[in-house]
Amino acid sequence: MEQLRDALGDRSFATLLVFFALLNLLPLPPGSTLVLGVPLLLVSMQMVLGRKTVWLPRTILTKSVGVDQFRQMSERLVPRVRWVERLIRPRYWPFADRRVDRMVGLFALLLSTVITLPIPFGNWLPALACALLGLALSERDGLLLGTAVAVGLFSFALIAIIIGSAGALAAFFLF
Repeated sequence: MEQLRDALGDRSFATLLVFFALLNLLPLPPGSTLVLGVPLLLVSMQMVLGRKTVWLPRTILTKSVGVDQFRQMSERLVPRVRWVERLIRPRYWPFADRRVDRMVGLFALLLSTVITLPIPFGNWLPALACALLGLALSERDGLLLGTAVAVGLFSFALIAIIIGSAGALAAFFLF
């Protein structure tokens, strides 16, 4: 894992954002996002702090994948990656410097915080937005970055409506 992180360099943030966001998109039992959202929080916090590469615990860095297992994963993933690469490409990237990574990291941190909250059905759209942010950052795709921000803002609005509605219902039935 350490070799993979080092090979990806500054793109390791984008890769891990996508990976951990995709884990949060899986239909898992309630409460699992509290555990699966923490790695997203850690990665996005490091982006905000301006780290050059992702820090991961030594126990994760020393993990390795066997040759056969890697080959099987590659055979399944390569066609999907090729399909994604046809859609996502460098375009309309308005940022010339690395400060954008911090801004994207801050937005991902806000989304990650929402992902960890126990809001019924409230984690899927923020996780999708985080995955899109990671993909946009990895390819410097400004069009996808705009889409990711729009999905993220929509998810914030939707969650605000859910929480507001729950509060209004609770107030109605309690008083």
